[in-house]
Amino acid sequence: MTGWHPDVLPGYWQLTIPLGDDPDGEGDVVATLLRRGDEVRTTDAVLAVHGYTDYFFHTPLADHFADRGFAFYALDLQKCGRSWRTGQTPHFTTDLARYDAELDRALAVIGEQTGPARVLVYGHSAGGLIVSLWLDRLRRRRSSSGASARAGVTGLVLNSPFLDLPGPAVLRWPTTTALIAAIACTGVKRVARSPSENAGGYGASLHRDYYGEFDYNLQWKPLGGFPITFGWLRAIQRGLARLHRGLDVGVPNLILRSDRSVPETADPIALQCGDAVLNVAHIARWAGCIGNHSTIVPVTDAKHDVFLSMPQPRKVAYRQLDTWLDDYLGATSNVTSESG
Repeated sequence: MTGWHPDVLPGYWQLTIPLGDDPDGEGDVVATLLRRGDEVRTTDAVLAVHGYTDYFFHTPLADHFADRGFAFYALDLQKCGRSWRTGQTPHFTTDLARYDAELDRALAVIGEQTGPARVLVYGHSAGGLIVSLWLDRLRRRRSSSGASARAGVTGLVLNSPFLDLPGPAVLRWPTTTALIAAIACTGVKRVARSPSENAGGYGASLHRDYYGEFDYNLQWKPLGGFPITFGWLRAIQRGLARLHRGLDVGVPNLILRSDRSVPETADPIALQCGDAVLNVAHIARWAGCIGNHSTIVPVTDAKHDVFLSMPQPRKVAYRQLDTWLDDYLGATSNVTSESG
């Protein structure tokens, strides 16, 4: 594993995590762990995981956690953002469980650097699905080995998690699921949905060069998104089927979402006031499948990434996060005191 070196974001450091040969045949793959500031010994840390067509760039979110006393880390998953390598298909995988290895490694590095700390995992969109499945598997592995269920990860925050396929109901019919699986068997990289060719939509509502407030790398997060392949779509379907049967992430969790969905073809004003990526009714329906200690909060007029919303809903999202963090920090401190 190479050492830490300065990131493209000022004040951040990055560590390359080699993962070996890609089972999907795209060469050697790596993940990239980001750290805000210098290594610190602390009682609490955050590990943030992005969604599809995304990578870590949201420094105000990191600053907010840091102000609450957390050491902040983020992971650019294999083939995403900083971890993409020439010749690889961005964000492509045929099995979401393949992310477990880099998440395990990131958790171990955070433990080595912080003390170990109590780790709060944060997942956005597809990252929310990925980390929920990982934590369920992690809990079951530790339970079978007799390890403490609280070791390492002690909480989970999900920001508009991907809990069902968006779009018309036919996409979720069993016959469609079987058809997607059949097509994936004949060509995992066949494109199921091409990127949007116009400069509108959700991406443009975020980026400051269009009509948003935020700056990020449009090569790593293109406005129209990356192509969605049948192989990736099949992996998502399998992950969703497992989630719909019910997970237990084993830790208290907060689920934030918008109060409404809007079409990605909506006008710029409407796009600023709703989730243009996922159907929030799906999140509401399936949120109870995450675990046994869930707090679910809709945020009025929030975007798909509630922390990239317009100022007022963004302020509400941070306030709801802080309310939950007050309880989380109090509960984890009590556990530490009792165990000590």
